[in-house]
Amino acid sequence: MLVLAREDGESIMIGDNIKITMIVEGGRTKFGIEAPKEIPVHRLEVYEAIQRGEQPPEQN
Repeated sequence: MLVLAREDGESIMIGDNIKITMIVEGGRTKFGIEAPKEIPVHRLEVYEAIQRGEQPPEQN
């Protein structure tokens, strides 16, 4: 696993077309993910539910 430190508003790139930006709001850390529509992006628990053939939990 690659671990990178980023400040609020800083980004990393995965390949040429996936950009992940760190956003800190009110002491909470969020990640903004920009990827082509054909690349699915899910939280891990949603991905695992899909793999098991279950209805994924609601996304917030």
